[in-house]
Amino acid sequence: MGGNQDYIQSYGYVSLQQAVHLAQNSEGGVDQRLAQYLEGKLTEIWARLQAQPNSYILPQDEFALFNYYKSRFGDSEIVRNATKRFWDNHRGSR
Repeated sequence: MGGNQDYIQSYGYVSLQQAVHLAQNSEGGVDQRLAQYLEGKLTEIWARLQAQPNSYILPQDEFALFNYYKSRFGDSEIVRNATKRFWDNHRGSR
Protein backbone atom coordinates (compact mmCIF):
# COMPACT_ATOMS: atom_id res chain seq x y z
CA MET A 1 0.00 0.00 0.00
CA GLY A 2 1.31 3.43 -0.88
CA GLY A 3 2.20 5.98 1.77
CA ASN A 4 0.37 8.78 -0.02
CA GLN A 5 -3.06 9.39 1.37
CA ASP A 6 -5.78 11.86 0.53
CA TYR A 7 -8.70 13.02 2.61
CA ILE A 8 -12.17 11.97 1.47
CA GLN A 9 -15.12 13.25 3.47
CA SER A 10 -16.80 10.41 5.42
CA TYR A 11 -13.77 8.15 4.84
CA GLY A 12 -10.90 10.12 6.36
CA TYR A 13 -7.40 9.70 4.98
CA VAL A 14 -7.14 6.83 2.52
CA SER A 15 -4.57 5.62 0.04
CA LEU A 16 -5.49 5.02 -3.58
CA GLN A 17 -5.28 1.26 -2.93
CA GLN A 18 -7.75 1.59 -0.03
CA ALA A 19 -10.10 3.76 -2.10
CA VAL A 20 -10.15 1.19 -4.93
CA HIS A 21 -10.81 -1.58 -2.40
CA LEU A 22 -13.70 0.42 -0.90
CA ALA A 23 -15.22 0.96 -4.35
CA GLN A 24 -14.85 -2.71 -5.30
CA ASN A 25 -16.65 -3.75 -2.14
CA SER A 26 -19.40 -1.10 -2.11
CA GLU A 27 -22.84 -2.60 -1.97
CA GLY A 28 -25.51 -0.58 -3.71
CA GLY A 29 -23.14 1.63 -5.66
CA VAL A 30 -20.09 3.74 -4.92
CA ASP A 31 -20.47 6.86 -2.76
CA GLN A 32 -20.27 10.03 -4.86
CA ARG A 33 -17.32 11.45 -2.87
CA LEU A 34 -15.35 8.25 -3.36
CA ALA A 35 -16.28 8.10 -7.06
CA GLN A 36 -15.13 11.72 -7.57
CA TYR A 37 -11.81 10.95 -5.88
CA LEU A 38 -11.25 7.87 -8.06
CA GLU A 39 -12.25 9.77 -11.23
CA GLY A 40 -9.73 12.50 -10.36
CA LYS A 41 -6.97 9.95 -9.82
CA LEU A 42 -7.89 8.16 -13.04
CA THR A 43 -7.58 11.46 -14.95
CA GLU A 44 -4.11 12.08 -13.45
CA ILE A 45 -2.90 8.57 -14.28
CA TRP A 46 -4.35 8.69 -17.80
CA ALA A 47 -2.46 11.94 -18.42
CA ARG A 48 0.79 10.27 -17.29
CA LEU A 49 0.12 7.31 -19.58
CA GLN A 50 -0.61 9.55 -22.54
CA ALA A 51 2.57 11.56 -21.88
CA GLN A 52 4.68 8.38 -21.76
CA PRO A 53 2.62 5.81 -23.71
CA ASN A 54 5.55 3.48 -24.38
CA SER A 55 7.42 3.68 -21.09
CA TYR A 56 5.25 4.56 -18.07
CA ILE A 57 5.01 1.64 -15.66
CA LEU A 58 1.92 1.68 -13.48
CA PRO A 59 2.59 1.15 -9.77
CA GLN A 60 0.38 -1.50 -8.18
CA ASP A 61 -2.20 0.96 -6.80
CA GLU A 62 -2.57 2.73 -10.16
CA PHE A 63 -2.88 -0.62 -11.92
CA ALA A 64 -5.67 -1.58 -9.49
CA LEU A 65 -7.53 1.63 -10.36
CA PHE A 66 -7.14 1.02 -14.11
CA ASN A 67 -8.26 -2.56 -13.66
CA TYR A 68 -11.37 -1.28 -11.82
CA TYR A 69 -12.23 0.99 -14.77
CA LYS A 70 -10.90 -1.27 -17.56
CA SER A 71 -14.22 -1.50 -19.41
CA ARG A 72 -14.15 2.26 -19.94
CA PHE A 73 -11.05 2.01 -22.14
CA GLY A 74 -12.23 -0.78 -24.44
CA ASP A 75 -9.37 -2.13 -26.51
CA SER A 76 -7.03 0.85 -25.99
CA GLU A 77 -3.54 0.08 -27.20
CA ILE A 78 -2.09 2.42 -24.54
CA VAL A 79 -3.87 0.51 -21.75
CA ARG A 80 -3.04 -2.87 -23.29
CA ASN A 81 0.66 -1.97 -23.46
CA ALA A 82 0.64 -0.44 -19.97
CA THR A 83 -0.93 -3.63 -18.60
CA LYS A 84 1.76 -5.72 -20.28
CA ARG A 85 4.52 -3.47 -18.84
CA PHE A 86 2.94 -3.74 -15.38
CA TRP A 87 2.99 -7.55 -15.47
CA ASP A 88 6.46 -7.67 -17.04
CA ASN A 89 7.76 -5.54 -14.13
CA HIS A 90 5.53 -6.77 -11.28
CA ARG A 91 7.48 -8.02 -8.29
CA GLY A 92 4.62 -9.01 -6.00
CA SER A 93 3.43 -7.16 -2.90
CA ARG A 94 5.75 -4.49 -1.60
